[in-house]
Amino acid sequence: MTMNTPRCALYAGSFDPMTNGHFDVLRQALNLADKAVVAIGIHPGKVPMFSFEERAEQISAAVAAVPEMAGRVSVIAFDGLVVDAARKAGASVMVRGLRDSTDFNYEMQMAGTNAAMAPDVQTVFVPASSGLGHITGTLVRQIAKMGGDVSGFVPANVHAALKKKLK
Repeated sequence: MTMNTPRCALYAGSFDPMTNGHFDVLRQALNLADKAVVAIGIHPGKVPMFSFEERAEQISAAVAAVPEMAGRVSVIAFDGLVVDAARKAGASVMVRGLRDSTDFNYEMQMAGTNAAMAPDVQTVFVPASSGLGHITGTLVRQIAKMGGDVSGFVPANVHAALKKKLK
């Protein structure tokens, strides 16, 4: 890679729904790279709350609302190995968010495996910002399904989509 080549970071996950924690990791990815590709994993055996198209739109709308992020993020689907998705997207870095030591242990195993399969794609860990480490998509879905207020855990457009979906 030459010094003039823009660095691309891949941020993979299910994003069902995108949380403020996910958004924070994406923001940090853009501090490390010129552009980021959000790769939404599609698993045939899982039935997500939101379709790929809905999740892609939610992420795109949340990013568009932040001027310094707008135009620097794209969203793709992938259903195979994340390292293959990174290569296909032209990413030299995969960004992974860490909430706690449990995440760290799991992500270290994944990073080692991915490095063995794709030594040209580096994994970078970013810590959850203060106050965001407890947020997970699973908890957001559960709280929202039980009628709880998740407005503090997700971007405003995602909150509106959750309310609409659960009516």
